[in-house]
Amino acid sequence: MAIVVVVKVVIIGSGGRLGGAIARHFGSNHRVVAFDRKGLDLSRPEIIDDRLLPIEFDLLINTAAITGVDYCEHHQKEAYSVNAGGAGQMARICASKGARMVQVSTDYVYDGTEPGEKSETSPLNPLGVYAKSKLAGELAVQAEEPTALILRTAWIFGPDRPSFIDLILDRAVEEERVDAIADKYASPTFSTDFAGWLEPLVSACPSGGVFNCANSGGCSWQQYAQEALRLGEELGLELNAKRVMPLLISEMEAFIAERPTYTILSTMKLSGVIQDGVRSWQAAVGDYLATFYAKS
Repeated sequence: MAIVVVVKVVIIGSGGRLGGAIARHFGSNHRVVAFDRKGLDLSRPEIIDDRLLPIEFDLLINTAAITGVDYCEHHQKEAYSVNAGGAGQMARICASKGARMVQVSTDYVYDGTEPGEKSETSPLNPLGVYAKSKLAGELAVQAEEPTALILRTAWIFGPDRPSFIDLILDRAVEEERVDAIADKYASPTFSTDFAGWLEPLVSACPSGGVFNCANSGGCSWQQYAQEALRLGEELGLELNAKRVMPLLISEMEAFIAERPTYTILSTMKLSGVIQDGVRSWQAAVGDYLATFYAKS
């Protein structure tokens, strides 16, 4: 039987979809201190010190960020304060304690102008304030805590908060027409899978590094939604809408920030660390729907 080493893990952003999954996962074998936004506001440097300096911990996982892409365009100072300044300050605290840090980042840091999967060494060209502030956060963390892990992810779904596929299925049950963007591509990520990858990554990479962390493969929003409807129908959901109609980014008049088009994440590097490999996004969506959505 493997010996479980009990460590104290600090999780920032535990009120979110990803942070909630990570808190559950680590809570089964580790001592966990979890902060949601009310408990630790990353826009207030004095609160970060007040909450973290008195705690002794071995690992800090930061899932918190200002993620509203269009919101960040009009709140640049807040976006940089949280996504870059707060992340860097936590990394500095980790370094002072000899602790490791995991910084969750985004596929938006990549240059999404060309089709094809993005590896960890693909060109970085953040387009808007959100993306630029997240890249600034990566750099700040690496500068302060050189053994940190930077984990880039996208399109998180999971049980802690409704996501795109929940909303699509809810609409398809109630309405006769659903639609989704057909010309933007990325990689869906099951929060439960992400949480399970963390311990192997931290253990296998003592010197830190950058990893894409998503389920394998990629799709457009429309393809993502269509697969959710197919799987939902297999589970016995009575859907009024069974086909997802296409929309174009150019038709989204409410969008303010420019968004990258092609950010499907290569998971080859991640798969080299995860013993059982990284399952496809389709398999992960099917698991989520069968385990959580169909029972809700």
